[in-house]
Amino acid sequence: MKKITIKDIATEAQVSISTVSFVINDKGEKMGISPAVIKKVQEVAEKLNYRPSMIATSLRTGKTRSIGLIVEDISNQFFADLARVIEDEAKSIDYRVFYCSTGGDDERSEELIHSLLQANVDGFIIAPTENLEESIELLLKLKKPVVLIDRYFPGQRVSHVVMDNYEASHQAMKFLINKGRKNIAIVNSKSEMIQMKLREDGCRDALKEFEIYNESFVLHMDYHSNEEAKIATIKDFFKKNPAIDAVIFLANYMGLAGLQAFRSMGIRIPEDISVISFDDHDSYKLHTPTITVIAHPIKDIAVKSIQLLMSQMTDMDKFKVEKSIKKGELIVRESV
Repeated sequence: MKKITIKDIATEAQVSISTVSFVINDKGEKMGISPAVIKKVQEVAEKLNYRPSMIATSLRTGKTRSIGLIVEDISNQFFADLARVIEDEAKSIDYRVFYCSTGGDDERSEELIHSLLQANVDGFIIAPTENLEESIELLLKLKKPVVLIDRYFPGQRVSHVVMDNYEASHQAMKFLINKGRKNIAIVNSKSEMIQMKLREDGCRDALKEFEIYNESFVLHMDYHSNEEAKIATIKDFFKKNPAIDAVIFLANYMGLAGLQAFRSMGIRIPEDISVISFDDHDSYKLHTPTITVIAHPIKDIAVKSIQLLMSQMTDMDKFKVEKSIKKGELIVRESV
């Protein structure tokens, strides 16, 4: 399909190219163009489905009407669902979203930030990696609008939107305890990110309240290991700890590996072991039995992140840093 230019509009409307340029750049009245001509040019532009060049618009306004979204893994359903809602919210205010995945790699994250800076995106929504604090600080020094999601750096003055991870894990663990489970495992990654630490803290504190915390029932896994290695690690851990009667997986990729490990070991859910996982997943709804989860308030996080970003993009000098914490939801299914 032929790209429509201002020359095509000028020919159709029977006016000069400069007249069209003034109208589509909102300078018609200033240049003394009559309301009738302005209306005619606008109608022709709409009829021909004219779309202004993003580069030209950027050069003229300094804005690209674009947002850089950096997440850990866009193939992970949690981040995919979050990105979808963020894109819908951005589209409603006529912004486009550029997606990037870090794979949990700090160097890759820094490269992505610099690439998006070169692309002149108007703002950043970032689920940061463990050592990205300096790069976030750079964006703040450059006065670039930025909002962190899912995790943040304590002490850094930057707006963020996260789930109340401590409360969510604390309540989920108490739910298991109230169901009569006493030998409860916690499966976490080796990450030092705040959201993972808070989830483990919530679980541990609940167990300590009932005086049933057992440090040997805590497994820390390597995030960067492949799925086969994760499954093998989980199998080895549960073979060594046959007394475990319940487990909370602190992220869905660990929970999915755990389900495969239990199946290969012949461990029955919930007869032999009760299971709860953070982050809902379609597989959890299809699994037999269905899996109880701690679900993020994805819609709330996405909408709030766009709102906070827009407040910065509208007036960077007047916005105030806001730290927004949203409540998670324990969705009880058949695995407990």
